Formats: sequence, structure tokens, C-alpha cells
Amino acid sequence: MSERPLQDRVVVLTGGAGLLGRNHSQTLSCAGAHVVVADIDESAAQAVVSKLHGAEGMAVMVDITDPVSVRRMVEKVNDRFGRIDALVNNAAIDPKFDTANGGVHTHSFEEYPLELWQLSLDVNLTGAFLCTQAAAPFLLSSGRGSVVNIASIYGIVGPDQRLYQQNGMQLQFKPVAYSVTKSALIGLTKYLASYWASSGLRINTLTLGGVEAGHDPDFVRRYSDRTPMGRMARPDEYGGALVFLLPDASSYMTGANLVIDGGWTAW
Repeated sequence: MSERPLQDRVVVLTGGAGLLGRNHSQTLSCAGAHVVVADIDESAAQAVVSKLHGAEGMAVMVDITDPVSVRRMVEKVNDRFGRIDALVNNAAIDPKFDTANGGVHTHSFEEYPLELWQLSLDVNLTGAFLCTQAAAPFLLSSGRGSVVNIASIYGIVGPDQRLYQQNGMQLQFKPVAYSVTKSALIGLTKYLASYWASSGLRINTLTLGGVEAGHDPDFVRRYSDRTPMGRMARPDEYGGALVFLLPDASSYMTGANLVIDGGWTAW
């Protein structure tokens, strides 16, 4: 793989102003890509672009649950760069189990609110559907189009709810909607990979393990003890996988699910 395998390619990254999005943006930029940092928070997206050290980037505001907003985003990117070569569906609602984010989620499955279920479906799944659909004409005409859907280990195995216990009491839950939407993303990948197989447009899934980001120390310890590598991931440890999946280094991969989880799903 060359030092700049994404040289001059235009990559749209949704959720680009989030924790992982910021790291992904920098990695893709350093690999030569023109990174479009797409986020519902435009000022945060602009802040990310201002710190990119590689190729020219672009910040754009988008509500991925709104078809009109998504189409407008795609049009702005085309007006600026004249093409779209790749799309990373990274934006998601991911309930955090840490005091820093105020993320105490006490809803059991039996009482999980319909509005939270619907919101997760809208953002985590429908958002990826809308963005891929809107970008498809540009990705197909690129001749080297690639889409990566960001999933989670909880899309291929059930959450270990024991991680959210303290002193034998179930204080929190990883919500049902998160697992279901991440699992559905893997299904979307397989459908689109076979649908576009003869076109040259490749679709793959990148499944991630837990990232340490201000979590409660007890939670970090419990998660680390459950992981073969004995720790959570750093926010910068997934960018290399994107640099592999998006360009020609993975030219014979489509419909695949690349799992990077410190060994979580190995036992």
C-alpha cells in the first residue's frame, strides 16, 4: 500500500465531528483524501476541517434522517469537488455508559420507549440508507467507488449486560435499538454488495469494539477483563482499517465484515 493510498479521492464521512469521526478525518486526510466532514453540528465539523493536516477538506451540515438535507449535502460536495469516490456511514446514536456524558440508561427491554427505538432506527440505519442512496450516482460514476458502514460488536453478538452491573445490581443497560440497528447495517452491506457487484462499487462493514473515552474506571476495568487483549481501543486505532477498505488495497473485498475488537468476539 502506498503512503497516500487515497490521493485526491473525495471521501464523505458522516458523523465526522464525533470522537471517532475526528480521528477518522485526520487519518483519511493524511492518506491523501479530500475529506468531507459531514455532521449535524456544522461549527464542530468546521473545527475538524481546520485541523486537518493532509489534503483539502470540507465541512458540511447534514441531518442524515432528512432526505432533503442529505441530497443537499451531496450536491454541495459535487459542486465543490465534482465527484464523490467514497462514503463512510459513521454517524450513529451510541448511548454511552460513563458519567462524563451523563449516559445513565436505565431502560430495560420491557420498558424501552418507542420514541428512542424510532430515533435510533432513523439515525443509525435510515441515515445510512439515505446517504448511500443519494451518493450512489456519484459513487457509481467514480469507477472506484467504495462504501464502508460502521457497525459494532453488538451487531454480531449480544451485549454483555453484566458489564453494566455494580455490586450485583443492574444499574444500566445497553439499549436494544443499538444492537438491532448495528446488526441491520451488516445486512444492508450484504444486500448492496450483491446488488452492485457487477458495477465495481464495493460495500463493506467495519465492526468496532469499545473505545475508551472518559468512561467510569470500573466500567473500563470490567470491559478490559472481558477482552482478550486486556484493554479498550484507543480512538485512533480504527483509521488504518478505513485506509485499507476504501482504496484499491481491498479491491477484491465486497460484502465483507472486518472486525476489529481486541479479540472480543474470539471467545
